[in-house]
Amino acid sequence: MTTAARLPSRRRVLHGLGVTMALPWLESVAVRGAAPAAAGRAGDGPPIRLAVMFSGNGFHAKEWWAKGEGAAMQLGRVLEPLAGFRDKLTMVNGLYHEQARKGNIHSSQTGNMLSGAPLASGGEIASGTSFDQVLAASVGSATKVPSLVLGCEASNPSVHKNYSMLYSSHISWSSPTTPTPLELFPALAFDRLFKDGAAAGTKSVLDAVLDDARDFRRGVSVADRRTLDEFLESVQSVESRIAGAGRRGELQGWRPTLEKPDRERPADGIPQDIAEHMRLMCDIVVLAFQTDTTRITTLKLNNDHSALRFPNLPKHGGKPGEGIDYMIHHLLSHTDTEDYLRVNQFLIGQTAYIAGRLDAIREGDRTLLDNTILLHTSSMLHGNHDNSRLPAVLVGGTGAGLQGGRSLDYGTKPDRQMCRLFLSLMDRMGHRLPEFGDAKSRLDEV
Repeated sequence: MTTAARLPSRRRVLHGLGVTMALPWLESVAVRGAAPAAAGRAGDGPPIRLAVMFSGNGFHAKEWWAKGEGAAMQLGRVLEPLAGFRDKLTMVNGLYHEQARKGNIHSSQTGNMLSGAPLASGGEIASGTSFDQVLAASVGSATKVPSLVLGCEASNPSVHKNYSMLYSSHISWSSPTTPTPLELFPALAFDRLFKDGAAAGTKSVLDAVLDDARDFRRGVSVADRRTLDEFLESVQSVESRIAGAGRRGELQGWRPTLEKPDRERPADGIPQDIAEHMRLMCDIVVLAFQTDTTRITTLKLNNDHSALRFPNLPKHGGKPGEGIDYMIHHLLSHTDTEDYLRVNQFLIGQTAYIAGRLDAIREGDRTLLDNTILLHTSSMLHGNHDNSRLPAVLVGGTGAGLQGGRSLDYGTKPDRQMCRLFLSLMDRMGHRLPEFGDAKSRLDEV
């Protein structure tokens, strides 16, 4: 058996932490190939990021809508916080998950929010891998943290009407039986991003693949060893020159706008003020994208069947200082009152806050918002458990080819699976699949 026959095909490239290095042609093993494009990257520019924002229990039944196009687009009152981003906003109406229609309670409508998979009942846990984690497995190796999964309300481990409440507590699933660990503590989320030292992208490429290169070297001919050594020396030389240019301020091309956090670590524990808690988590999302520590994030603002209260929001018609603290979010969602509308606007306001911060950060001739796809969604349209049409609004992503200023309605069209949207978004992130969940085609308009 020849040396080439003994070597597995994966040796056509060298692998390291966050690094894949294509090799030159060698006589003893076929290793031709160009280096793959950077994961999650649009052309040669900055990478594309994805943030999924989730708020449970749906929205005010009469105030979730968008009409018209571009700067003249009219928005329902729920979406008023996003009015400044009309030209970068796409409303997607009428999509749904067929499997989520079967239980007709909160947990059965949320457990497959990002997968469209069938859910096990009887208190068992079986869903599907969510599309954010499919992306994390594909493009996450390009960053220190493959994905950041955040939340502002603790998981509920109980069972409600034959379905586990873990379904209503998690939107991100690493496998059909494993919800992705949810970080509720802002300080620990911050530590995960920065405490372990430099991100993989700041490490020498040669250092990252050195162990693999040594192993590879043993299986090739003497002549190929010389070729390999010369190739690696040239990589080291180029790295040194780039590092020197960077120190002198001469480096061209994209680099993260921050190399380290520009704010102090949050205090330990969970903030008692829900507004402060959500704002800290939003800031961490921005910081994670700005430093390119991760490119994939989910932020679950609250659970479906949520028990959060909002004393920070003034009660409609209430006394001075009286907040919306008289009813938990789940029960409030059945009322369609002005107070519920204010809660809706507060939650959508978190996405608007992230969008505003991202839009203020330049990345070459675009902004960080242009290079980020923000999706805000919920597992039902409004509080009476109507999930025949799921709310979904996209903000940003023009750098990934998304066109804003539009309202798309699929309510009367066939093949209106929510997973078609996920296929389209994965395309924009550089990961193309033939099918996902119950969808075999993407949304051409997205």
